[in-house]
Amino acid sequence: MVQNAKPLAERMRPYSLKDYVGQTHLVGEGGVIRKMIENKKLSSIIFWGPPGTGKTTLANIISESLGFSFYSLSAVEAGVKDVRKIIEAASKLGNTILFIDEIHRFNKAQQDALLGAVEKGIVTLIGATTENPSFEVISPLLSRSQVFILNALNADELIALLKHALETDEVLMQRKVELKETDVLLQYSGGDARKLLNNLELTVNAVENDPVVITDDLVQELIQQRALRYDKTGEQHYDIISAFIKSMRGSDPNAALYYLARMIVSGEDPKFIARRMLIFSSEDIGNANPNAMVLANSCFQAINVIGYPECELILSQTAIYLATSVKSNASYEAISKAKANVRKTGNLEVPLEIRNPVTDLMKDLDYGKGYKYAHSYEGNFADEEFLPKEVIGSVFYEPGNNAKENEIRARLKHWWKNKYKY
Repeated sequence: MVQNAKPLAERMRPYSLKDYVGQTHLVGEGGVIRKMIENKKLSSIIFWGPPGTGKTTLANIISESLGFSFYSLSAVEAGVKDVRKIIEAASKLGNTILFIDEIHRFNKAQQDALLGAVEKGIVTLIGATTENPSFEVISPLLSRSQVFILNALNADELIALLKHALETDEVLMQRKVELKETDVLLQYSGGDARKLLNNLELTVNAVENDPVVITDDLVQELIQQRALRYDKTGEQHYDIISAFIKSMRGSDPNAALYYLARMIVSGEDPKFIARRMLIFSSEDIGNANPNAMVLANSCFQAINVIGYPECELILSQTAIYLATSVKSNASYEAISKAKANVRKTGNLEVPLEIRNPVTDLMKDLDYGKGYKYAHSYEGNFADEEFLPKEVIGSVFYEPGNNAKENEIRARLKHWWKNKYKY
């Protein structure tokens, strides 16, 4: 059996855009990252996306393509001293990229130490994060960086990666690997290229004789044999939080508590857990129970004051409340429909009567003319249309079938019986 010290995912790491798979909105023809490289004009960047989507690889490709000096730090391990040491070196070198993996784990002091060098152009920052940077990256640093979202790879992109590995990797080529089925490999990858290649390598290494025939049953068996673990910096981090969210969505408080306990015992950042519950309270409960967001937000605020072990009780209480609450994704569906409509129809003109006449010229152009002030009418309702004329009658919010939203539906029917169908 042929072995290689480097993992397959590392052996397959691309070093140019032509070999890079995924993120066509950034690196494809006309993509902003491709343009930066072609025009040799680079600004500070934060890549935000799930694991295995090519954040680190893209940072390396940018550096190689532009010929910049490249320094890399892990926010988990680095301190202010490490940041200052690189800034000192960069001030002598010029054209230096500082790549910070998991930048959301940098504390305020570390980010402050970096800010001045970014402002002065001593270093060009490329940060990578799996978390929403607006929560953890300080505003001055965020305002000086462009945030780009990287998406999980789709099935076609993942299959292309598998085929490329089988056709070009020396170890796999000598093992004579036949890719008979791919469904389970794709399912367990979750759009993560690194996880996909790791599972392929795990499967190949588990088979003693050549050729190696990859089937769904074989992959399923080997992956299930893996020891149960939780690595808060690795792939299980995302699997467990996914199971936690799905358990609450499925109204199973016992499963939710089990996965919550898995995270607590492993020392997961309580802010990460609380933030996910806050998002859940709006996405999966919404107006069916508005108190859910109030409690989830109170939980998020409280765990910033109270650390482990006391905050376990707050996390537990909130998880149970959310899991046992009535559910509705009507707000999520509503904004999704509205965004789809905006993308389809573009920048439609706002009706003149609801524009704000802040200057005399605007008044002369009839801005605000004819506007009906709702509080001047019976029941504080004026029966006035607010949508642009091209999309009048569009319904984006469909109240869910639950007590609270049935009340909302009744009010909407009463108010808008002549305009909308509820």
